[in-house]
Amino acid sequence: MNDRQDPYDPYAAQEQQLVGYDAYGRPVYGQAPAQPAQPAQPAPQQYGQQYEQQQYGYDYQGYGRQQPQQQYYPQQPAAQEYGQQEYTQAPGYGYDTQQTQQWIPQQTAPEPTEAPAERPAAQVPEPRRPDGEGGGARGEAHDDEPAAGRDYRTEMFAFIDQPDEDSEDVIDWLKFTESRTERREEARRRGRNRVVALIVVLALFVVGGLGYLWYAGKLPFLDGPGDKKSGATADAGAQKRDMIVVHLHNTKKGGTSSALLVDNVTTKQGATVLLPNTLAITGQDGTATGLGKSVEDGGLGTREALDSVLGTHIGGTWRLDTPFLENLVELVGGIEVDTDTAVPADDAAKTPAVAQGQKQSLSGPMSVAYATFRGQGEPEAKQLERLGKVLQAVLRKVPSDPKAAAVTVESIGQILDPALNAQTLGALLSRLGEHAKVGAYRTDVLGVKADGALTDDANKTVVKEVLGGSGAAAQPGAAPRVGLKDATGDEKTQVAAKAALVNSGYTFVDGGKADKTAAGTQITYQDDAQRDRAIEVAKTLGLPETVVKKGENTVNADIVVTLGKDYKAS
Repeated sequence: MNDRQDPYDPYAAQEQQLVGYDAYGRPVYGQAPAQPAQPAQPAPQQYGQQYEQQQYGYDYQGYGRQQPQQQYYPQQPAAQEYGQQEYTQAPGYGYDTQQTQQWIPQQTAPEPTEAPAERPAAQVPEPRRPDGEGGGARGEAHDDEPAAGRDYRTEMFAFIDQPDEDSEDVIDWLKFTESRTERREEARRRGRNRVVALIVVLALFVVGGLGYLWYAGKLPFLDGPGDKKSGATADAGAQKRDMIVVHLHNTKKGGTSSALLVDNVTTKQGATVLLPNTLAITGQDGTATGLGKSVEDGGLGTREALDSVLGTHIGGTWRLDTPFLENLVELVGGIEVDTDTAVPADDAAKTPAVAQGQKQSLSGPMSVAYATFRGQGEPEAKQLERLGKVLQAVLRKVPSDPKAAAVTVESIGQILDPALNAQTLGALLSRLGEHAKVGAYRTDVLGVKADGALTDDANKTVVKEVLGGSGAAAQPGAAPRVGLKDATGDEKTQVAAKAALVNSGYTFVDGGKADKTAAGTQITYQDDAQRDRAIEVAKTLGLPETVVKKGENTVNADIVVTLGKDYKAS
C-alpha cells in the first residue's frame, strides 16, 4: 500500500497535510504537527467519520485512531467548516504550517437543532494563481518574501532599451554602404542600357539594309517588288479570279447598265469594272454589235462575247432588274453613299428625290433613282460611276457569312441564271463584301473609243491588271484570239480581213480603228508560243512572214493584226 495518502481525501488529511510546493509547482505533503488539545470542540472531520461509521459501518481503527462510540453532531455550519479546512490545508508560500494553524480563528459551534448533515465533499486544494486572486495568505505578496519562493513571470518585468553610444556611427556607416551600392547598381544599369540601345540600332540597320536589298531585288533567294514591276502584267494574268457580269435593267425608264464584279482570290482584293454600252463585241452571227444592244436583245451569247474581247473567264450572268435592286437595298437595311449630284423627284415614275452630299442615307427607291440617273448632256461614264457607288455600298452591307448572304439573295425573289445559283452568288457577294469593308476594293470604268474598241490605257491597266485578261488565258488547243485593228482608213478592207479570219476559225477581237493610218501591215505577238500561229495568220491574210514580229499588243488578244495601206483584199 502506498504510504502517500490522497491529498484530497478528507480522512487522510488528518495524517498527511499539504505543507508547501516544490520548485515545479507540485504540492508537497507531510506529517502534520501536533495540535493542542481542545476538549470543548472535537475535530470537525471526526463528526463525519463517526457519522459514516454509524451509517455505513466503516471502521477507521486501521489508521491507529480510537473512534468514539458516542454520536456527535457538528458544532458549526458547513460553510464555516469548509472555509476553515481549506485555509488550514493550503497555507501560503514561505509560511510555516504550524504557525499558520495557530492563528486560525476558533468559533464556538452552536447547539445541534437538526439531523446530521450529509457527508461533505472532499476539499481540493486550490492552486495559487499568478494574479494573486483567491484571497487569504496565498494571494498576498510580501516584499520580504525570499526570491526562491516567488513565482516570477515574463509580464512582471519591464525591459528598457539602453542607448548605444555607437549607434549613430553604425547608422552613418550603413548609409554610406547603401549609397555606395546604389551607385554601383546605377552604373551597371546605365551600362546595360547602352548595350541594349546599341543592339537595337544594329538590328534596325541590318533590317533596313535587308529590306532595301529585297525591294531592289538584289537578294538571290527572294524576289522583291522591283523584280515584279517588269513582269507585273504576266503575274497579273496568272492570278486566280472569280468574276460575274451584272446587267441592271431599268424597268421604268428603259435602258441597261453592265458591270463586272471581280474577286481576286490571290491578292484578296475586290473590284467593280463598269462596262459602257458602246463596247463593241461580236455577236453569234459574227457581226459586231454594242454591249447595250446585245443585252437588250436578250443577252444570249453576251458573256462569251465579253470573254472574247477581254480575254477573261466570266463565271456567270446576274440579271438584276431595278425592283430587285430596290429589294436588295431594303434587305440589307439601307446604304450610305457620297452623292455627286442631286436627283430630282419624278412623280410619274414614283422616284423620290436624292440630296447631294457625303454619307447620304439611301433607301431602296432612292438607290435605284441615283444609280440610274444621267443628267442632260452627261457622258455615260457619269451614270456608270453612280451605279458603281451603289453596288459597293450594297456589298458593304451584305452578311459576311456565305449562308446568310445566300438567304439574302433568295429573299430578293428574282430568277437567276442556271449557271449562277443563290449559293454561288451569295458566297461571291460575301467575299466581295469583306474586301469592301476593309477598303481593299476599287471601281474602274473601262475605257472605250467612239467605235467601241478598247483604249490602249484600258488594255494596260484595267483589262490586264484588274481583270487579268490576256491571250494566255485561253485553254490549250483552243483557237487563238486574233485582234484586228484598221489603219488603212478603208472600211471595206477591214470587213474583208475580218471575214477571212472568222472563216478560218480564229476567235475575232475587234480592235477598232487606229488613231492614224499606216503604210504597212504588221502582225505582233507577245508570247513566244504564239509565233507559229502568228505566221499562220499572215498566210491566211496573204501576207509575207516578214510582217510577223514580237512586240506589245495594242489589242487584248493573242495575235494582233494592224492593217496598213499595203493590204489588198483577195
